Order: sequence, then structure tokens, then C-alpha cells
Amino acid sequence: MSVETVKKYFERFGRGCDVLEFDESSATVELAAKAVGVYYGQIAKTLCFKSGEGCILLVAAGDVKIDNTKFKAEFGFKASMLPPDDVKRLTGYAVGGVCPFALPEGSKVYADISLKKFDVVYPACGSSNSAIGLSINELNEYASIQSWVDVCKPYTNNI
Repeated sequence: MSVETVKKYFERFGRGCDVLEFDESSATVELAAKAVGVYYGQIAKTLCFKSGEGCILLVAAGDVKIDNTKFKAEFGFKASMLPPDDVKRLTGYAVGGVCPFALPEGSKVYADISLKKFDVVYPACGSSNSAIGLSINELNEYASIQSWVDVCKPYTNNI
């Protein structure tokens, strides 16, 4: 999958032309925040965790970290990030461009409440140099969020 796949996905919502592509990399929270010109927290990072034979995806604010105790209480297993090869195989996207859109059928996407402190957040769009600005309601709709969870530590510095 690619940024073109995500653009096509967003066309059905009339938002295909809203996908941003940058000349520079946006593969990390820091790089994405710089490319978009926003706070780290406004970057909606999509993390992939091992779940049985598959994975779950968690969209969280860029300025927070997983709280292992909260994660285990919510999902019933220890937070274990997938290796890059498994991320690509299970989501269709490479690390640095993983997004919660246009995923294989049966993918489970959750969102952390850390995102709700912002009016607009910027998830990646399938490549290491793309993003789209979405309201929380739009993220919820377009990413088909299963549920909102509280599995992150509070942020300490919203640069």
C-alpha cells in the first residue's frame, strides 16, 4: 500500500486532495511535527502491537508513551511492538508511514484519549513523507476506530 492508496481511500470522503506530501521525511514524530509545523502531540502516531497471530493498531498523540500497566489492563496482554517486517506484512505499510486508513479487512484500530487534547491531529498517510489534518471526529470516522482507550502516560513536554 502507499500514499496513493490512502489518497484514493480519502476520495470517497471528498478529501483525497487534502493528503499532504512533503519533500522531506515525516517518518518520526519530530520530523512530522517539523514538516507540518505543529506540536509533537498533534502528530497522531499509529503504533502496531502483537496480538495473537495478528496485531492491533493504536493511534496516539506523538508526545506520549505507552503505559504498560494500563495497556495490559485494557487489552489483556503485554504491549509488544511488532518488528518492521511484520508491520508491513500485517498492515501493508512500512514503519514511518503506518496509518489507520485503508487497512486490510479485519484490522482493529484503537485511539488513545491523548489525542483529544487537540482540535486537529495529523496521522501519516501511507508513506514516510505524508500526513492529513483531521478533527478528532474525522479521525474517528475515517479510521473506523473500534474504541477510545486510555493506555498512555501523560505527556511531560509538548514541544
